[in-house]
Order: sequence, then structure tokens, then C-alpha cells
Amino acid sequence: MSFAHSESNTVEPAMHDDAPTVRVSTGSGAGRTRLSAFDAALRDAGVANFNLIRLSSVIPPGSDVREVAPVDQVAGRHGDRLFCVYAEAHAELPYHEAWAGIAWALKNDGSGAGLFVEHEGPSKEQVDRDLTASLEDLIAGRGGGYTTAGRAFANAMCEHEPVCAVVVASYLTQGWSDS
Repeated sequence: MSFAHSESNTVEPAMHDDAPTVRVSTGSGAGRTRLSAFDAALRDAGVANFNLIRLSSVIPPGSDVREVAPVDQVAGRHGDRLFCVYAEAHAELPYHEAWAGIAWALKNDGSGAGLFVEHEGPSKEQVDRDLTASLEDLIAGRGGGYTTAGRAFANAMCEHEPVCAVVVASYLTQGWSDS
């Protein structure tokens, strides 16, 4: 099994004193099943002990999107809810690759508001094309006014057992008693 991690082109957004930080990390893993490979990738990305709540791809105003190492992902307790956007790719046949990617664009008004897009596929080129096309479409659908700010990729190549690659953009955690 071979893995590669984040490759990005991040542009720093305008900072706000009370800006929520959206943390983007990558991970890859292998296991005897697709599920255990997914868990290994989540561990590698630093988010395995949370219940993932998948969000649509809108970045709220005031946000600060930044790539982080897995150890710098959001804090929380085992079993907390993690509100996030993520891309998840799998490969199960020898020498097949799994690629996952997230790209983001921020509004040109300095508000920190923006958009995420996430894609998965068998090659970096396909994922990169899909990320670009989706961002362009989402921006055009809103009348323009956004600038591409970053993208992150993860990949894994299957050698003998299933693999998974993930890119996770984590907004926040919430405990069960916080409801």
C-alpha cells in the first residue's frame, strides 16, 4: 500500500477577530474491508473518533479556512458530532488508485464566506478537473464574485487490501448534551 497526502495551493483569506476556523486535513488508510480502510483514513486525518455529520458546501461568513496536520484538527470528546465537508475515495483492486479532493473559493468581499466542492475518482487529473468544473459552476450560479482559494488532495494505491483516501474540512464538534 502506498499513500500520498495533501497537495494544495492555499490563499490566506482576510482574518476576522471572531473567525471560525475550518480545518482541512487529509488521510489515507488500508484495511481488510472498505469500512476498516475508511476508519484507517479517518485516523490518519485526525478525525476518527467523531460521528461525522456531512454538510453541504457553503462556507459561512467570517470563516478562516486553513490546512492543518491531523494533530491540529478540531478538538472534542470520543463520539462527539463533527460537522464537516469531506471527500472519500476507495480502491479495492491491486494497483488501482483512490483519489479524494476538496477545493474552495472565497467571496471577493473579504467576508470569509465561500464555497467548498468535493470529489473522488481513480486519478488526480479527474478529481482536479471535477473540482475545477464544480467550483466554476457553483460560482457562476451565484453570479460570480469568488476567487479560488485552495485545494487539497489525498490518495492511496491498493496493493493487497482495500484502501481509502479522505480529505476532511471540519467546522466544529458538538457533544450530545449540547443539543
